[in-house]
Amino acid sequence: MTKFRPCIDLHDGRVKQIVGSSLRDDGTGLKTNFVSDRDAAWYAQLYQRDGLTGGHVILLGKGNEQAAKSAVGAFPGGLQVGGGIKPENAAEYLDAGASHVIVTSYLFDADGRFDEKRLDAIVSAAGREKLVIDLSCKAMPQGWTVAMNRWQTLTTLDVTAESLKWLAGHCAEFLIHAVDVEGKCEGIDEALVSFLGEHSPVPMTYAGGIRHLDDLKRIDVLSSGRVDGTVGSALDLFGGTGARYDELVAWNNRPS
Repeated sequence: MTKFRPCIDLHDGRVKQIVGSSLRDDGTGLKTNFVSDRDAAWYAQLYQRDGLTGGHVILLGKGNEQAAKSAVGAFPGGLQVGGGIKPENAAEYLDAGASHVIVTSYLFDADGRFDEKRLDAIVSAAGREKLVIDLSCKAMPQGWTVAMNRWQTLTTLDVTAESLKWLAGHCAEFLIHAVDVEGKCEGIDEALVSFLGEHSPVPMTYAGGIRHLDDLKRIDVLSSGRVDGTVGSALDLFGGTGARYDELVAWNNRPS
């Protein structure tokens, strides 16, 4: 049964919604959809109140560490943390209250080559049962390829039934970002959702383009209820008009 999973995206220590593909190291070209006047802990406490587990806190660049720790501390065991996670800092977020850590670009070298030794290192540091692998999927002629470095660099890792099965042996869950639709509120990548529903061996959360509850219902149908969804810029909590938070909470509480 597909469920809504909440998110807290952090940029410069504040809760924001941005178009992820617009992120640059020099700060130019950033497209921001929303900046909250509430802190990360406020959102975490709201999610805890409403029983929304399995959400994620994403650090978009530096300067977000304290905000992330305040969020997971406010909802111990209820939120995952991703963004700059590596073996050296995985334990500090888990100790701060994160249920899982999410690994992204660390799995690749600077040129985008997948490094199995790095995967082994993060599994050793966090534990398979506490690790989420984030696959940012860029549509390509042959299917999807993982993008890294704020989605600016294509890697050598293609997203296939075989690669999902192999990676699932090293993690508890997947977080999937549909790069081409993320942050644009223009609808989901239906082909990707269908593929994930058919081939994911572990729990999975999809992010990208969800505009309203009907898109979440569509994910439920396309994935046979095997893929959860997270809503960003379209959510009224983040200044959106398409998706109402109370409707999504009610959706999670529907009879199975």
